[in-house]
Amino acid sequence: MINNWLPNIQDWLLPRLCPGCGMWTGPGKTLCSGCESTLPRLLHACPRCAIAYDHPDVTGTCGECQRRPPAQERTLALYRYAPPVDHFIRALKFHRELGLAPLLGERLALRLAESPTRPELILPVPLHTARLRSRGYNQSLEIARVVARRLAIPLDAHLLTRTRATAPQSDLPLTERRKNVKGAFAVREQKRLTGKSVALLDDVMTSGNTIHAAAQALIKAGAREVEAWVVARA
Repeated sequence: MINNWLPNIQDWLLPRLCPGCGMWTGPGKTLCSGCESTLPRLLHACPRCAIAYDHPDVTGTCGECQRRPPAQERTLALYRYAPPVDHFIRALKFHRELGLAPLLGERLALRLAESPTRPELILPVPLHTARLRSRGYNQSLEIARVVARRLAIPLDAHLLTRTRATAPQSDLPLTERRKNVKGAFAVREQKRLTGKSVALLDDVMTSGNTIHAAAQALIKAGAREVEAWVVARA
């Protein structure tokens, strides 16, 4: 009885405000009903790169993945990179709103729990040490902690490293993004990776080149299979 009353008391003393619009969410909710209804769920997409399909009848691998297959076997994206999810990701990434990591991680974990297969290891896409020092945290790692705990899959935040500082992908034209991250990742201890299926986790996937480069490094180091998990796909 006490455990049932505690959340109600907390909601009364400290009402939860929706991170999307600032309105009261209601007891036990993380988003208000309005923002909840506008979440841009990605329902129809290429299974290899998660690029959105405009029509629900379109299935299978997209033409680009058939021409130039990415290193990851499949990609699961929960949302399109559109309001209000894009606001959540930018606030987490650039404005230190770390309370959004559990919101995004919990929802991603719920979607992943539906998958019939599970990787043996979760690896967040790493930041270069210079950017990590500047920002103070890796937003992908904060989301990955929640997902790993919910799915009971081991998380390793140190196995995959970024070997050089690269220009932010968002600042570059699409034609230069693959070259920008080529060879930018390495694996510290290959024996811990050999023969394992791995999930790469990132907050947002735009061109897909960062995930591709990281997956290439993992496969070269001995990973049996790599899949990508992202909160949002642009």
